[in-house]
Amino acid sequence: MARDTGPQCKQCRREGQKLFLKGERCFTDKCGVERRSYPPGEHGRGRMRQSEYRVQLREKQKTRRYYQVLEKQFRAYYDKASRQDGVTGENLLRLLESRFDNVLVRLGFAASRRQARQLITHGHWMINGRRVDIPSYQVRPEDIISLKPGSTATDTIQRATELVSTVPAWLQADHDALTAKVLRLPERSEISAPVQEQLIVELYSK
Repeated sequence: MARDTGPQCKQCRREGQKLFLKGERCFTDKCGVERRSYPPGEHGRGRMRQSEYRVQLREKQKTRRYYQVLEKQFRAYYDKASRQDGVTGENLLRLLESRFDNVLVRLGFAASRRQARQLITHGHWMINGRRVDIPSYQVRPEDIISLKPGSTATDTIQRATELVSTVPAWLQADHDALTAKVLRLPERSEISAPVQEQLIVELYSK
């Protein structure tokens, strides 16, 4: 399974904002964006010419990094979204939000998407009573998410629940029993990702 193993704080600094890639650390003074609010590299503090292409590319890269998706997979999501009925940009965000690893973060069962991926691939979570170890699994309405009986990750997950204040309206979570239900797919107004999806559509439409 391909994954990005590069420095995560540098990714946030490159995009100029917190992408909450490191979970609890992102809420402390140790956050890379808090300590150095300029892009990484030798020319990080230099002036960059903001062309239209650069703005669109940065938006795509920011979205890809926020959801922890590699380039080839992100393009596949866009192609699938463009074939669906409705607005392509909203379809794209809905597909990304419906990923199993992202849903665990939204529910508060994981502090970051990287942690969610690890919990999933190690077989700690079930959907509708069956173990699912694929982070990109697309959840559907009425899916029931539960922790595998006898899981050794209970303490880790309980600590993660302390970082979330609210659960999106399209999800229902029981933080005591560590179970959840997908009520429906999210509307655009319910997706809190710091993304301007129209810029991505314009980039791929060229």
